Amino acid sequence: MLEPVTQLRILEASGARARRGGTAAAPDGLPDLLLIERARAREEPAIEALIRRYSRRMFRVACSVLLDEDAAESAVQDAHLAAFGDLNRYAPAGKFSCWLTRLAFNQARSLRAGARSAPPGARWQAAGAQAPAPAGAAADEAQERCELEGAIGGLPEVFRTVFVLRVVEGISGIETAASLGVHETTVRTRMYRAQRRLAPDTARRVRAAPGFLELTPERLDGIVRRVLAQLPHGSMLTISTSPP
Repeated sequence: MLEPVTQLRILEASGARARRGGTAAAPDGLPDLLLIERARAREEPAIEALIRRYSRRMFRVACSVLLDEDAAESAVQDAHLAAFGDLNRYAPAGKFSCWLTRLAFNQARSLRAGARSAPPGARWQAAGAQAPAPAGAAADEAQERCELEGAIGGLPEVFRTVFVLRVVEGISGIETAASLGVHETTVRTRMYRAQRRLAPDTARRVRAAPGFLELTPERLDGIVRRVLAQLPHGSMLTISTSPP
């Protein structure tokens, strides 16, 4: 496997060849290492591309801690500000996605420590109850999401975070362990215990449920806009409408 520095040199050389050939890759199509180097130089398109690439995963892990989408959005925003405010803290030996996710996880736990407690799953359910009541198939989907959120929200946090990352986000046990700062064996144990507490078909239903713990385009655009505005030398640039 290539060393990170070697990978970066290859990527830079590829970028230079593309420029000489008169073509330039869009930021959202570039690999993490190249975007990180540009982000260190305060290139806003690179920062935006990284925010859009990983905010959904960060939002989901924050939701799994806080059980509140508004609070999770704040946790993701604060995690991005901490990350892009000092990218020198990131060690290229680890995955950038895992580093960002762990920042969001820790930020969510800090927010939860200062928040008033609520019954398991209550805040997820309350948020769904505030939305206009849909009809037909949309009503069935909304009811399904509500039931799943209540079931997953009833898990202890240590099981819930693992379940959300492994099943909802669909990342590997190794990445989940790195994102939460635990051993991979701990992830397997927590996943097993989470599944024992849930109905046998819960994981299948979660994967089939449209929009489950999804970061909406409006929330994502708001995160991008606020993070770029608060970073040093940030400016109000036009937010793209590309999906996360």
